[in-house]
Amino acid sequence: MCELSDWSENAIDSEARVIDQFTTGADDSLRTLINRVINAEATLQQVSNSSWTPKFNINETAFTDAWGRPQRDGPALRSTAIITYANWLLANGNGTSFVTNNLWPILKLDLDYVMNSWNLSGPLTHIPSFDLREEVNSSSFFTTAVQHRALREGIALANKIGQTSVVSGYTTQASNALCFLQSYWNPSAGYMTANTGGGRSGKGTIPPHLHPQLRPRGGLRATTFQPCSDKALSNLKVYVDSFRSIYIVNSGIASNVAVATGQYPEDSYYKATRALRRADRVGQQGSLDVTATSLAFFRQFDSSVGHGHPTSRPPVVNAKHTYSSGRSRRSSTGARAAGAGPTWSYAAALTSFAAREGKTFAGWGVKGRPGHVQCLRDDHPRW
Repeated sequence: MCELSDWSENAIDSEARVIDQFTTGADDSLRTLINRVINAEATLQQVSNSSWTPKFNINETAFTDAWGRPQRDGPALRSTAIITYANWLLANGNGTSFVTNNLWPILKLDLDYVMNSWNLSGPLTHIPSFDLREEVNSSSFFTTAVQHRALREGIALANKIGQTSVVSGYTTQASNALCFLQSYWNPSAGYMTANTGGGRSGKGTIPPHLHPQLRPRGGLRATTFQPCSDKALSNLKVYVDSFRSIYIVNSGIASNVAVATGQYPEDSYYKATRALRRADRVGQQGSLDVTATSLAFFRQFDSSVGHGHPTSRPPVVNAKHTYSSGRSRRSSTGARAAGAGPTWSYAAALTSFAAREGKTFAGWGVKGRPGHVQCLRDDHPRW
């Protein structure tokens, strides 16, 4: 029996890119496909499975073989993709009928799941979940980040279409998730821990550089680790530097020049370079104030930069080891990696190429939100 590809990061990141192509006018023919995918998701929501596993058979039955379960990022990722589509429909004269009657019931199931279970992926109840790589059963920065985003976007959409009964519950848990998100930051080492278990350093692909976490209306919030925030830039440097000495293709490259990166330094089974991780969104801000946290990042481009100085955008990180088709290369030789490659690699490449061309997609956030986090509880231990 054939199986559907992973319904979590692989399929949903691809779905989000298809929706971006449609909502930005790049391909007006995709609406029927998007509706068909959403209808399939509505069916799969009702399939009994283990903790909403992201894997299903092609005949829409549950995949019951060996798999890392539970994995709780899927409902949040589905929500953000469909909400982007819903917002486009509302903004383009389609009224609230289709969104309210067809999309909201699907969204509410996913968002309610996020509201009720986000903290099952952390130490509040000591019941973790598998990370986006489906390898480590622990707290995951990616999972917490996308759960927080889904709830915030769900609140905004619910208010738009009059489904306000959910707002209070979503708001409470979004605030708690945001508070917990801060615990992933390592101030002395200058990076966010990608996942808290598995015997790894925790350095790894962080969603602001892979996932569309931008809040263009919300500023450079370090609390949500926006790509241009000082914490995200610091994390980017630590992450990229961790690959300088372990990939042959990076040999001889200067310390201030971009290098090929992978999923995480300890990755032993997929030694292929990843699509571009970028800080090119800095260019949209014009300049940034250098903080003690981001100082090391900027000094790799200009040693004279000091704490508190405004600085122009750093050089764009080039996708040297990513083909124009989105295929990756092997870290040992730079040759084309075998196989078609995971769909998220293609999706990451497409968003990178689009950013380089000045194209932007729907972001999230509300202008004027405070830049600090007021934690409502003090029982969010550090793992």
